[in-house]
Amino acid sequence: MNNKFLPVVLTMMFFFGQHCSNVAGESTQSVNTWLEKNLEKYVTVYKELHASPELSFEEERTAAKMAAATREMGFEVTEHVGGHGVVGVLKNGDGPTLLLRADMDALPVVEETGLPYASEVRTKDERGVTVGVMHACGHDMHMTMMLATLDYLASHRSAWQGTLVAIFQPAEERGAGAKAMIADGLLTKFSRPDYALALHVSSERPAGKLGIGSGYTQANVDSVDITIRGRGGHGAQPDQTIDPVVIAAKLILDLQTIVSRELNPTDPAVITVGSIHGGTKHNIIGDECKLQLTVRSYSDEARAHLAEAIRRKAFAAAASAGAPDPIVEQSEGTPSLYNDPELSDRLRPVLSNALGEENLEVKQPSMGGEDFGRYGRAGVPIQMMSIGSVSQERLDEYDSKEGVPSLHSSKYYPDIEPTLRTGVITLTTAAEDLLPPKQSR
Repeated sequence: MNNKFLPVVLTMMFFFGQHCSNVAGESTQSVNTWLEKNLEKYVTVYKELHASPELSFEEERTAAKMAAATREMGFEVTEHVGGHGVVGVLKNGDGPTLLLRADMDALPVVEETGLPYASEVRTKDERGVTVGVMHACGHDMHMTMMLATLDYLASHRSAWQGTLVAIFQPAEERGAGAKAMIADGLLTKFSRPDYALALHVSSERPAGKLGIGSGYTQANVDSVDITIRGRGGHGAQPDQTIDPVVIAAKLILDLQTIVSRELNPTDPAVITVGSIHGGTKHNIIGDECKLQLTVRSYSDEARAHLAEAIRRKAFAAAASAGAPDPIVEQSEGTPSLYNDPELSDRLRPVLSNALGEENLEVKQPSMGGEDFGRYGRAGVPIQMMSIGSVSQERLDEYDSKEGVPSLHSSKYYPDIEPTLRTGVITLTTAAEDLLPPKQSR
């Protein structure tokens, strides 16, 4: 570049940066003003959702509430997409299409928060067992933040232009909802999104702060069931048996060498044997022993290698004892979640301006699973962000021995107002950046 143009370029960059900052500031001020008038309404919505949770695949009443609320805002609503899924579409002129997603299902957990709006719901699960039901993973907050965001955007259409697709997804906890909605035509029957965003609460990140990550942030999740077959007999005569418990013990140790000795150390993976059941009595060697594994990874290559190696190790352990071949069954869970780097880079400065640089953090990768990654696998640039949900004061109060109640804990609950406020500012700011009016493009 000719040096004589450098001052002009720097001046243009300065004013452009100032313009972006001013626009973000005006948007945040507008959202804050709106929240002052409407926050209490959505606090009530949250409490109602928290008190009336439904398990995966059973979100009928919750879905009906989401459909009714979204339809009232002016969205064209389609129900029963991939089960109880709800899709709302709001067209606001020509422009890109943005998908916003909230999940609806709760967990089979008996709530122990002591809150006045705590869930007292009891129901029978698919086994016919009576269980408690609780929004222990924050999906009630996800829905509330989404509804408030849609309400704001629907009433401030001059601030954005394009198509907004809002989905309320069932069965995230079972890793099945996104797959079912995509299979039912989510990305073909409706406007195909150019971007997709979602928020997920964090029990460890302080309320008011937002974590944004780039690349892999959530893992492939697979479940493996292994049945080791032996030959049962008397515990005092092991020489006349093939002991499946001993074979299982050997296998558990062998499995740990897959990650430590067969995978590239820079490609993270986890194999955990979460359950082992064999035998019925002290002095009886049983005929079989059952193992249940959870297997986590990021890359497709590591995922495939883990599946093959687990099977190989199981057959080898059985062969070493002269036992029959084991039964190895793998059920595919959720694919890893890969946040689009370009989308992350675009949103980071915008959200920093809106929330304050001190409130934006780097989200570290996790071995937890999230089926929002399926939308990315379908070719849509995605970004799932982590929103703090527990006040710093509460975090400081928790005993270091007991620790902070994690997601899925019977004692987890978010601080409603700061979490809701941060979530709405985040989603509205991102939406207005990704769906700018023509004069702003």
